Amino acid sequence: MTTLPAQLADIQEDFLALEQKDRLLLLLEFSNELPELPARFQEHPDLLERVVECQSPVFIFVEVDADSAFHLHATAPRESPTTRGFASILAQGLDGLSVEQVLAVPDDYPQSIGLSAAVSPLRLRGMSAMLGRAKRQLRERIAG
Repeated sequence: MTTLPAQLADIQEDFLALEQKDRLLLLLEFSNELPELPARFQEHPDLLERVVECQSPVFIFVEVDADSAFHLHATAPRESPTTRGFASILAQGLDGLSVEQVLAVPDDYPQSIGLSAAVSPLRLRGMSAMLGRAKRQLRERIAG
């Protein structure tokens, strides 16, 4: 069994400690905390990849900095708080992790935070797709 990095484990614990209805409120809080895109991406949106599995237009880009720390940049419309919340969870939960830590995050992490009764399977599949794309982009960065 893989041990979750502390940031993702804390997020998971926060969700699981709440009643179902309150989990949606926490997801809404995350949607309001999605970090803004750095200016270099705002000027070049073509660098971002669309996550087509999401019902809302979500775009992501990953990078590894000089200290080998991972960063996920994402954009999602404010009118789509569920999708935006999922993007924010991943952006915050993966930020600063090592390449190895990110690649070791279980693919079913989105299903492990206790939202399956509150949001549709299609929405959870979108979050899983975001995580999968982030890992694929990361593998491409380290291979290239």
